[in-house]
Amino acid sequence: MAEIDERKGEAPKRKPSNFWIRLMTGTVYMLLLVGFFLLKIFVNTFLFDFIVLAFAVLGTFEMLRAFKDKLHISQIALVMTFSVLTLITFSVSDFVYIELLDSRVQGTSNYTPLITFVTFITGLSVLLGLLVFAHEQVSLESTGYALLSYIYPTVFLLVLAGCNHLEKYSEVAVLFIFAICPFSDSLALVFGKAFGKKLPAKMAPHVSPNKTLIGGFGGLLGGALGAVLVYFVYYGFAKPAAGLDGATFSNIIFDWTDMIFFVGIGVIAAAFSQFGDLVESAIKRKLGLKDMGKLLPGHGGILDRIDSSLYAGLIICLIFTVRIMITV
Repeated sequence: MAEIDERKGEAPKRKPSNFWIRLMTGTVYMLLLVGFFLLKIFVNTFLFDFIVLAFAVLGTFEMLRAFKDKLHISQIALVMTFSVLTLITFSVSDFVYIELLDSRVQGTSNYTPLITFVTFITGLSVLLGLLVFAHEQVSLESTGYALLSYIYPTVFLLVLAGCNHLEKYSEVAVLFIFAICPFSDSLALVFGKAFGKKLPAKMAPHVSPNKTLIGGFGGLLGGALGAVLVYFVYYGFAKPAAGLDGATFSNIIFDWTDMIFFVGIGVIAAAFSQFGDLVESAIKRKLGLKDMGKLLPGHGGILDRIDSSLYAGLIICLIFTVRIMITV
């Protein structure tokens, strides 16, 4: 029994355990993702871009804050401005092309990639230009930190937005990104706890000493299981709800060939997601940080939550883009 507080005559309140905090935070995070995914299916694809943009704002802010006094205020302002502007440019220009121009003007070219690339390079050019216009205030070192903050997570989130804008398979691509990583992380933890003492070989001992090879194997298995779930959710719900009768891998629902294809993607995406987690661990170790932020109690910052999804999105976007190219 809890001790009685003599001054108030009642037992002091107990703080919730870290497990329950993590559970509540993770639940809210997943509900937000599910909500935006439903908006994507039933309302408009571009609504999912809002959560990607939120990731960009919060993630870039966390990166800039991590470097603290290593950056000049002008570099911080430029990185934040062009990181957000790059993603907005991609979303708006593609929206204009798909929703307005393409439906009215036959043969109209989609210049979204070019416009977005020019916007990103403009930001890069201005950052480098500070070496001239603010020569006394900025250094090559601070410029390097600014460029890293500009690239990560902006470029990776741009790929994630690209998955959302795929001509076909965007629903299943987004499902893969946000379903594979939790399954991979969970089974990696289970395998690490269960077999880590007997098989203690480390995956990257200098970066993340707690991650074992056997845990990594569990992560790959988790990716495979997550892919099975994605398969049934996609063919059983997302695809029919979105009216995608023509955008399938085959004309037979629950085909074993498709199942094997999905599982293969799940395993590869799980490998990339684990590498993404290690990359951020390396960044935090270099900066002497435990977490990139405190936005999500029990989890850290938004980058601590999406780091694996950023790398998984790379391979998933590539696979489905190639799939579209070879089936045209």
